[in-house]
Amino acid sequence: MSYDGHDEDRDKVIGALGGKRGLIDTGVPSLVFLVIFNFSHNLNRSVIAALIVSAIFTIARLIRRETLQHALSGLVGIGICALFSRHSGEAKDFYLPGLLTNLGYGLLYLITNLFGWPLLGVMLGPILGEDFRWRKDPRRKAAYIRAGWLWVGMFAARLLVQYPLYRANQINWLGTARLAMGYPLFFATAWASWLIIRKVPSTKK
Repeated sequence: MSYDGHDEDRDKVIGALGGKRGLIDTGVPSLVFLVIFNFSHNLNRSVIAALIVSAIFTIARLIRRETLQHALSGLVGIGICALFSRHSGEAKDFYLPGLLTNLGYGLLYLITNLFGWPLLGVMLGPILGEDFRWRKDPRRKAAYIRAGWLWVGMFAARLLVQYPLYRANQINWLGTARLAMGYPLFFATAWASWLIIRKVPSTKK
């Protein structure tokens, strides 16, 4: 019988790559920053508003006794963005850590793919119960590598679009591009990755 994946495995994959809650915790504060800055043109107000929203998400997760991983990472991420922009005095530098993160992840996916240790396999193998046995299965390994190229393409696309806007100091367009290439592009890439991975039987015991 051919393997076509399972809903449980699909949810594990999406969750490991960030999940909906993770994207909300990191995406909404950035949206708040863009909106406040667009109306007030005040860097301090925009940064403080983004930090407050991120802190509220973290406190809400704590009260509900939900996982704090993404909320805390979102709060730390917004804090780093705030430090960059406050240090330079330039609103565009609020988005600089995101550009550097995309560059770092893009290179990581690229290098691990080229060396035959695709990052997706390293992350998802233990979660899907196959650990690193997928490396001994050429078809499974190839599936992880193919899916990994999608992520290389996603991070590269973000940089190709957003870095020129950063250089041109186009704050509104940069913020809009970050949002448009955040939620939609992430979910499209995660779903396409799952479609590739699920077609090849896993190497579970």
